[in-house]
Amino acid sequence: MNPGDRDAKKILLTPLSAMVAETATFPVDLLKTRLQLHGESIQSVRPASALRMALEVTRTDGVLGMYKGLSPAIFRHMFYTPIRIVGYEHLRNSFVQSSDSSLPFYSKAVIGGISGAIAQVIASPADLIKVRMQADGRMVRQGIQPRYSGLFDALNKIIHAEGFLGLWKGVSANVQRAFLVNMGELACYDHAKRFIIENQICNDNIYAHTLSSIVSGLSATALSCPADVVKTRMMNQAAGVENKDKYRNSYDCLVKTVRIEGLRALWKGFFPTWARLGPWQFVFWVSYEKFRWIAGLQSF
Repeated sequence: MNPGDRDAKKILLTPLSAMVAETATFPVDLLKTRLQLHGESIQSVRPASALRMALEVTRTDGVLGMYKGLSPAIFRHMFYTPIRIVGYEHLRNSFVQSSDSSLPFYSKAVIGGISGAIAQVIASPADLIKVRMQADGRMVRQGIQPRYSGLFDALNKIIHAEGFLGLWKGVSANVQRAFLVNMGELACYDHAKRFIIENQICNDNIYAHTLSSIVSGLSATALSCPADVVKTRMMNQAAGVENKDKYRNSYDCLVKTVRIEGLRALWKGFFPTWARLGPWQFVFWVSYEKFRWIAGLQSF
C-alpha cells in the first residue's frame, strides 16, 4: 500500500471513530459546559452537581436536550481529528529512525501539543457554535428565546453580528486548551501503549488500548480543565448582548474567575470532563485501532 492510500484511509477513519465517540459521550460534554458556566461571576451561588444539572436539562429540554449542539460537534471532528491524529503520527514517524525505536516522552508531548493546536485553529468556529448551542439551554430555563435554532442559523447569525472573525472568538484559549489536551492525550496514549506492550503486560489488543486510553483521559483532563473553563466562558461571550465585554481576553477571564470564584473554579466540571474524556478516549481509540486493523493499516 502506497503512502497516499494509507493517509487517505487514516483521514477517513479518524473522523468516523470520532463521530462514534462524540455521539456516545456528548450528553456528558453538555453537562460539563453547563457546569463551567454555572455561577459565572457570582460569588454566592449554590454549587451545582452533575446529577442535578442533568435533571434540569431533561426537565426543561427533554431527553433530546442532552444532544443540543451535537451537529457542530460532529462537524468539528471532520477537520479537528484528522489533522491532529494524522499530523501527530506523521511528525512522530519523521523523527524516529525505525519502527522499533521510540521518541522520548517530552518529544511526543511537544508533537502532540503542536498537532492539537494547529487542528484547533482550523476547527475553532465549529467549537464556538457547539459551546453557544449548549449554553442556550440556560436561556430556555429563564424563559428567553434561544439564540440559535441550528448549526447554519448559528453560523449565519454570528457572521452577521460579529463578523467573519467572530467565528474565532476565544481561539487563543481554545488553542491553549487543545495544546494541553493533545499533549496529554496523544503523547500519553502513545507512550502508555508502547510501555504496556514492551513490558508484556498484554499484547497490542483491546486490553492495551483500554489501559492506554484510561491513562490518556486522566492526563488530558488534569492538564486541560483550567484552560477549558476559560475557553468555554470566552466562547459563550457574544457580541451585541449584555456583558459582552465581561472578559477582555483569556488572561482577564482567568484572573476574574479566580478572584471572584476562587482557584477551584478553574476545575469546575472536572468530573464530567473526565467522565466524558475517559469513555471518549476508550471508544475512539478502540474504534480507531479496530478500523485501522480492518483497513490493513498498522497499529497507531
